Amino acid sequence: MDNLTKPEELKQEENTKAMDEVADILSVDTDEETHSEESEEEMRAQYGAMDRGELVSRFSDYLKADDLEALRLRAKIIKESFENITRRLENEALEAFLAAGGQQEDYEKKEDVLETKFRKLYSEYKEARQKFLEKQEQEKLDNLAKKEEVLEQLRSLLQSELSLKETYDSFNSIQEKWRAIGAVPRAEVNTLWENYHFLIEKFYDKVKISKELRDMGLKKNLEEKIALCERVEGLMLESSINKSFKQLQECHQLWKEIGPVPTDKNEEIWERFKNASDAVNKRRQEYYDKMREEQSNNYLAKIALCEKLEEVLKHECDNIKKWNDRTNEVNELFKLWKTIGPVPKAENESIWERFKKPIDDFYKRKKEAFDRMKSEQDVSLAKKTELCMRAEAIAERNDWKAATEELLKLQAEWKEVGYLPKKLSDKLWTRFRQACDRFFERKSEDYKARKSNELENVAKKEELIEKVKAFSFGEDKQANLDAIKDFQRQWAEIGFVPNSERQRLYSEFRKAIDAHFDKLQADSMELSLNAFRERVEANPEDRKYFSKERKQLQDQLQKLRGDLMVWENNLGFLASSRQADLLRAEFEKKMERARADIALLQAKLKVLNESDNDKKEEKQ
Repeated sequence: MDNLTKPEELKQEENTKAMDEVADILSVDTDEETHSEESEEEMRAQYGAMDRGELVSRFSDYLKADDLEALRLRAKIIKESFENITRRLENEALEAFLAAGGQQEDYEKKEDVLETKFRKLYSEYKEARQKFLEKQEQEKLDNLAKKEEVLEQLRSLLQSELSLKETYDSFNSIQEKWRAIGAVPRAEVNTLWENYHFLIEKFYDKVKISKELRDMGLKKNLEEKIALCERVEGLMLESSINKSFKQLQECHQLWKEIGPVPTDKNEEIWERFKNASDAVNKRRQEYYDKMREEQSNNYLAKIALCEKLEEVLKHECDNIKKWNDRTNEVNELFKLWKTIGPVPKAENESIWERFKKPIDDFYKRKKEAFDRMKSEQDVSLAKKTELCMRAEAIAERNDWKAATEELLKLQAEWKEVGYLPKKLSDKLWTRFRQACDRFFERKSEDYKARKSNELENVAKKEELIEKVKAFSFGEDKQANLDAIKDFQRQWAEIGFVPNSERQRLYSEFRKAIDAHFDKLQADSMELSLNAFRERVEANPEDRKYFSKERKQLQDQLQKLRGDLMVWENNLGFLASSRQADLLRAEFEKKMERARADIALLQAKLKVLNESDNDKKEEKQ
């Protein structure tokens, strides 16, 4: 049986190599996410370029695939991308509402069908994920129990008295069962591994497998390790770096579980496996070196974009057009930002904060500016509404000259009113213009009608002038005065005449009327003088009456002469104008009456003097 004993130095050599293999192969970072074929940076770039509809569709497809372990990181990134777009769309909708004149407290968020659908899908995912984790944990516990059972089987095998062939077959069967069992709780891995290898060593010590049987096992192990080498070498053709790395880890795990190979092949097969692993790891390292270089370049590009944004936002906006133009520039820069790939993880937060902060400040200042403009627009709205109402009132008036001047002033005021949004401004301008158009249309129609009647009015006024000239006074002076007044009323009732005829016609009419007034005035003076003469003759002896009358007549005469002198002097200061001509005519009428009154007073004084002389002669 000595020739079946496993040499102690061979066992130590195999244990040492196994430990070296574990140290070499697992020197990479096994904490890195390997469940996905794409890196986190690749996924963020991919989903960041999608719209919300695409994200919902892609997320729904992943849920149907039912690969919850692979979906864990994807779900997180898709959710972040969806929420970022949703927040941006909500901000844009609010800004558009405020720009259109709305108040923030009146803004109501519209129903978002896509957001509702996504929330439902994500809830389904979380529920399924929780069930998956619970199931996975239970499976690990079940696997732990299975491996404990395999260890018991191995312990039982160590106590059995089976033949070498039966023992070896049972041993191989136990090893296959062990390899077929899946993952166990992390805390139990090392303990299980140590117990398993301890029992394996005990198995070799117990059974002392014959050299022929051992060679058979070593050959089988060599074939399995050659297959693993070929599999690792094939990973160089795998397009996905993460997928190749994940499979490499699986191969290393299998390598650890395969037993020793013939001594003369041990170094050779290990070198082949290690070289293939190094090639895969080198390819992965080169990929990440290139990705880090790209991220560094992306970082520089984003710094340049931040500087461009800061330059754009350095200039102030003082009207809505500039605000909107600046907003378009910011949006374009944000679109460009999204096309640039990821940056080094250490710089990601700081560069995003540098880019985001000026944008946030810009939208804050824009909101404050639009709030101020909204307040100013309320004042402008009130002013323009009032101007519309005043214009509509003027549009119905018929005092064309005054109304035209007022309407022109309103138009000048309209130009001075501040800014209003185009839609609202156009509506009020249409209302204001319609009122102005109506006024000028009515004015034009009135002037046309008056023009057509002017020639008829010329004939009417000439006919009235002839009537005035042909009129003869009767005995009733009041009837005569009423007749003259009726002629003047008829003249006033006749409408406009052409400007070229107006002065001629008025002069002829006034001349005819004045002739009748002169005759009435002369008759009135004669009557007044006769009445005065009769009073004087009725008091021939009353000297006191004569003295009193003379004094009153002389005072009235002095006052009238003074007034006449003042009026004549004032006429010299009147300029040549339509208003001055009217005032001059009024003065001349007063002066004419004053001269007539002076003549009457002088006649009365003459009657008194004659009567007084007659009395003196009678006494002599």
